[in-house]
Amino acid sequence: MQSKKTYTLEEATRKLEHYCAYQERCHKEVRQKLKDMYMIPEAIDVIIVHLLEHNFLDETRFAKAFVNGKFRIKHWGRQRLTYELKKKDISKITINQAIKEIEETEYLKIFQNLSEKKTDTIKETNVYKKRKKFIDYFLYRGWESHLVYKKAQELIK
Repeated sequence: MQSKKTYTLEEATRKLEHYCAYQERCHKEVRQKLKDMYMIPEAIDVIIVHLLEHNFLDETRFAKAFVNGKFRIKHWGRQRLTYELKKKDISKITINQAIKEIEETEYLKIFQNLSEKKTDTIKETNVYKKRKKFIDYFLYRGWESHLVYKKAQELIK
């Protein structure tokens, strides 16, 4: 029989400080980590307050880092970014702040480059099927539908 590892408040605090220092985290991730460590609700609250006071945990900083990374590396659109942040229980105000960090010109430039590359990689001969594959690809990644449909009409003829 395997026993559960238990942590003192001090050990758990140190472990979570390291967890938050390694990578930006949101409150939901930290709370889940503490629950997985079998910490009681009172201890969870004490540790989260400690992390907030010592600047290990910052929801705005997390949202900005998340948006920046997912946009530049995975090329997600604004809608997907918003959806994923909502799943992490980030406030609407914080989400909007983070999304505004993306410059409009950079956003459209990346969309233009991605759409041209994607058009070249779709090996479909039927125009309608090719257009559908293009549209599905970009809608899944959270790009605005008016941009996607306009670009599909423009590039796929």
